[in-house]
Amino acid sequence: MATVAELMSRQLVTSEDTATLGEAAAVMAQHRVGSILVVDGQRLEGIFSERDIVRALSHSHDAVRDPVAHWMTRQPVTIGPDASAEEALERMLAGGFRHLPVLEGERLVGMVSMRDLSKALS
Repeated sequence: MATVAELMSRQLVTSEDTATLGEAAAVMAQHRVGSILVVDGQRLEGIFSERDIVRALSHSHDAVRDPVAHWMTRQPVTIGPDASAEEALERMLAGGFRHLPVLEGERLVGMVSMRDLSKALS
């Protein structure tokens, strides 16, 4: 049984909460990721995903100028690096999301995605 630490990405794509939705979308496209972690230093503030972009634009065509803080998910569900891949999958399915930040204590150490888990569990 694989652990989250074995599957997670340690190369994190992050943003400050003051970045605009447009800036965050550009960073996501550049790095080819579906979400970014919003941080204050090393502390996780939230997560911002493709779904947040769609939600924001459905509310206002000018949303690209809004700060990420306005649209991100605050205090996202997280998981520890020692958790099993199955536990990570259960949390994602229960919450209806595809990305799960990995925290060791309060320190952000990685990100595991539904894609990472599907490869490991297939």
